[in-house]
Amino acid sequence: MTTRLRSLNEFCWMDLKTRDLAGTAAFFSKTLGWRFTVDEKDWRRATKITVDGHPIGSVSDLANPVYPPETPAHIAYYLTVDDVDRRAEVATVNGARLVVPPFDAGDQGRMATLIDPVGAAFSLWQPRNFTGWQFPTPLAGAPHRMVLTCDQPEKARHFYDKMTGSPLNCADFIAARGPSASVPQWELAVAVEDLDSIAVHAHDHGQDSATWTQKSGARVVRLSSPEGLTFLVRRLEQ
Repeated sequence: MTTRLRSLNEFCWMDLKTRDLAGTAAFFSKTLGWRFTVDEKDWRRATKITVDGHPIGSVSDLANPVYPPETPAHIAYYLTVDDVDRRAEVATVNGARLVVPPFDAGDQGRMATLIDPVGAAFSLWQPRNFTGWQFPTPLAGAPHRMVLTCDQPEKARHFYDKMTGSPLNCADFIAARGPSASVPQWELAVAVEDLDSIAVHAHDHGQDSATWTQKSGARVVRLSSPEGLTFLVRRLEQ
C-alpha cells in the first residue's frame, strides 16, 4: 500500500453536520464501516470519523446555538489551497458568493466558506497544524474522489481551475440527473469492496439507495442517510 497525502487543490476533510448524532453514526457505521469516536485529545471533545484508524472527517451537532435553527443537515467539504484570502478573492471575482469570510481556526489553519457560481457550497482550507486526511491506498471505506453534480459541469470546472490556478486533483464534474438537478452539490465518492452489501445495509435501516452505471461501465450507488446526507459508493480497485 501507498499513503495518500493531502496536496494543494485537493479536498482534504469533511464535517457531517447533523441533528441526530447517534442515528448518523449508526447508519454510516453499518453501511460504510466508519467508526465514530470522541477525540479525547481535542479540548472540544469533537466526534471524529475514522476508517481502520485513519481520520477522514468529523461530526458537528446542529443543536449547537452557533447554527441558525433552520440550518438543514449537510456535509461541509474542505479544499486545500495555498492562501485562503487570495483564493477567496479570486473566487468572488469569478462569480462565487462569500458566505463566511476568511478567519483563523485556532492554530489548525485558516478557512472561508463560499457558494460557487453553479450553487454548490464549499470551504477553503489553508493548513497550519492540521493538514486533513491521510490514509493508505487502496483502503475500503476511505475517500476516493470528489464529485460535483450540477447542470453546468463545464462552467463549474472552469471556475475551480480559475480559482486555484490549476485543475483540481481527484475531482469530477458531472451533469445532474433526476431530482439532484435542482440541488448542485459536492459529494464524496467512497470505495468499497462489496457494493451489493451497501444497498442491503441501507435497506435494513429503512433507506433505499439509487444505483446507476457510469459511461465507463462502473456501477455507482448513491447512499443517503435518514437525514439526507449522501455519498457516492464505487467498487474498490486494487
